[in-house]
Amino acid sequence: MKPVAICYSKCGTCQIAEKWLKINNIEYTCRSIKDENPTKEELKLWISKSGLPVSRFFNTSGLLYKEYNMKDKVKTLSEDELLDILASNGMIVKRPILLIGEIVLIGFKEEEWKQPFGK
Repeated sequence: MKPVAICYSKCGTCQIAEKWLKINNIEYTCRSIKDENPTKEELKLWISKSGLPVSRFFNTSGLLYKEYNMKDKVKTLSEDELLDILASNGMIVKRPILLIGEIVLIGFKEEEWKQPFGK
């Protein structure tokens, strides 16, 4: 099964991540986070697999994060409410997301991305 990179084509970090995958000859499937927003169920699964708190799945540098005043809400809303917000618009979700079987990586950190591929 090929890894899935969930990206936004205009995101600089996503572009770097996809370039890294190509340079390292890693076949992957690309999914547009803008066109195919993650569902609440997917997000629950990814959060569980990643071992990260739901707050780490927010694109803190994005316009929607600021527009929705998420800095304060992330601290006070329930996980279920936060998941509803994340599932409402892919542009508020941190990216890229790399899915490799049971592994879920959020954001692009080359050292983290090397490990599942033995690089």
